[in-house]
Amino acid sequence: MAVSPAIPPDRVVVPSRDDPIARAASEVAGGPLGRYAVPLVRGWRRLAVGLVAASAVPMALGVALRGHCIESGWSSPDQFFHMCYSDLPTAFEGQNLGAGISAFLAGGIEAPTPAQPPLTALLLALTGGWVSDGSAVTRARLFFGIWAILIALLLALTVWWTASSVRGKPLRSAHVALSPVVALTAVVSADIVAVALAAAALAAWGRARLLSAGVLLGLAISARSYPVLILVAIVLVAARAGRLRAAGVVAGAAVATAAAILAVVWMGNPDGALRGYAEWAGADAGFGSPWVFGQLTPSTDGAIGLRLPDPISPPVLTLLAVTGWIVAVLVGAWLAGGGERRPGVAEVSLVMIAIVLVTGKSFPVQASLWLVPLVALVGLRWRDHLIWASAEALHFGGVWLYLAGTSTPDRGLPSGWYALTLVVRLAGVGWLVVQTWRMARDRLPQLASPAESDPLAGPLANAPDALIVRVG
Repeated sequence: MAVSPAIPPDRVVVPSRDDPIARAASEVAGGPLGRYAVPLVRGWRRLAVGLVAASAVPMALGVALRGHCIESGWSSPDQFFHMCYSDLPTAFEGQNLGAGISAFLAGGIEAPTPAQPPLTALLLALTGGWVSDGSAVTRARLFFGIWAILIALLLALTVWWTASSVRGKPLRSAHVALSPVVALTAVVSADIVAVALAAAALAAWGRARLLSAGVLLGLAISARSYPVLILVAIVLVAARAGRLRAAGVVAGAAVATAAAILAVVWMGNPDGALRGYAEWAGADAGFGSPWVFGQLTPSTDGAIGLRLPDPISPPVLTLLAVTGWIVAVLVGAWLAGGGERRPGVAEVSLVMIAIVLVTGKSFPVQASLWLVPLVALVGLRWRDHLIWASAEALHFGGVWLYLAGTSTPDRGLPSGWYALTLVVRLAGVGWLVVQTWRMARDRLPQLASPAESDPLAGPLANAPDALIVRVG
């Protein structure tokens, strides 16, 4: 028996042999793969199917965590004390999503008004129209249930597409299927739409399906803005490989697709097409951002000694956030063009997205979901994943208890302690960046071409470096 000829045996990675945490966890299923066992003898799909099924575990935990709100409704401060808050029922109740997609595309005063990018707004309005009449609690519960099912399906697809991207290392997709971050954040919002589309786009890029990759990236950009950075990463790595024409096809298709989605919404509802972006431009600092310190409610009872700065005005915040994007692109260009080894698209993407997250106007708990497939594609160890996930979990609890304390001060978390959880979370994201950077710098190529060590090389496979930038 031998490994499928499409995947040479020396290219197969077995986490239960190589990763101490995966090795220890494998004891519940019979222990690590034996010394003489042949990995992937029946192909990567069999393992991918198992991991798709396993993704039901964090989804079930995520829904169970919202049990109090599902039963009693999403009311404050209970939803914060029970840590069961979700944007989905809140948006349904407050943004007239029950009017449905026809009302959204027709515009007008009665149209649904989700403050979301156009594709996400379309999907929220569409699913809102499926909710039948009933009490406010019943309708919010049904809307949340519809989205819980959609999120579970999209998560399963994300696991599959991630495994498809790394067919010689499909167990990397366990980082998606079994991530604690998924359990905490997946049902907080509709961010999984962009995450799944971005994962599909990367899988298409890895198979050199350029037009498909571009269309999928354009859809992802229409759902959330962060996949723009994945497109930038593709361009930067392709520039080093001298394959800008391939990146140009992807970029052209992505821009055309995103523009088409925007145009469809704009024709019927110009306000709905741009509302998410307009609200972002005028927004104050949000939770999770380092710029939010000045907007925290001062407290002294039980707080650690911390003097909070003054609030930052929205125009300055916008400038800081835009500067974060510029810095992210410059750092990504340095990583892509300046190292001894050409990095992978996933490595450059993770570094840039992390920088944008920690410098943005807000860094809500659900935005961490953006990083999960990239952690898998980069191939970070479970130790690094769990260090980051622990920081995320600490902040997840801290932000809800702080918000609960704004209405019930004697039971909530003081601002100083919330600030500490925020710093720990930012440090956790920084840990991912450091480990990814070290991997991009130190990992040796598995074959003669440096591109072959990147499972997402796609059209860049076997291409020698054409552009290397040396600084200093």
